[in-house]
Amino acid sequence: MTTKSTKLPGLGTQYDISTRAGRHISVVAHQDGRRFLGFYDPEDPDSCQATVPLDRDEAESLADILAPGENPKLGTCEMEIDLVTVRIPVSGKSPYSDALLGDTRARTRTGASIVAVLRRTGAVPSPTPDFRLEAGDTLVAVGTREGVDELTRIISGT
Repeated sequence: MTTKSTKLPGLGTQYDISTRAGRHISVVAHQDGRRFLGFYDPEDPDSCQATVPLDRDEAESLADILAPGENPKLGTCEMEIDLVTVRIPVSGKSPYSDALLGDTRARTRTGASIVAVLRRTGAVPSPTPDFRLEAGDTLVAVGTREGVDELTRIISGT
């Protein structure tokens, strides 16, 4: 089993857990107390299959069930990587307006991860590859400065 934590500037911290059985689970701990559990495809550890949002009370209840009377041991190693978080608008001129998120191949092409999509109707945390982008969406991406700059260029079509 391996555990690591990664700071997400402006958002919080992501804790990744790889179980002895080879499964990948992550917890994104937002600065405002919200938590998102992410469950990943065993064949593709970068492909999130499902997320479960938890408010502070729900997260505390789950922690009590999983480790009664103990403090959870999160983060056995901490990565010191200069990560940035950016918001990337999807304009009507973007080649990915009305396309599936997976069509961007963002992580493969740039190393940056799209961690949420902001839409007029609300935020979509950990969108799946079959999520359809729309003009007016804003992508929240995390990665190195170079990676997110390249992703911005790709999404804008320049």
